[in-house]
Amino acid sequence: MKQELLIIITGHVQGVSYRANAAAMATRLGLAGWVRNLADGRVEVLAQGEEKALKSLLGWAHQGPSQARVEHVEARWSEPGQNLSDFVIRP
Repeated sequence: MKQELLIIITGHVQGVSYRANAAAMATRLGLAGWVRNLADGRVEVLAQGEEKALKSLLGWAHQGPSQARVEHVEARWSEPGQNLSDFVIRP
């Protein structure tokens, strides 16, 4: 069953290829959605797909790419709102 997961990542997560790595991981896991930088320095990820794949992405989000320093990860699970078909990097 398809689920939706919103992840907010806090720490040194901008300027370290976090978005590109998150998009690559989500694509490998077969997820749809998007990732973007927030004005306050956090990164936001919205992903849709199977629960197992979403849990894998959430696990990855706690570490991120090698240059990132993740301090906090917030996750909110819900039913999918709109039906997304691919995973993109938003500005």
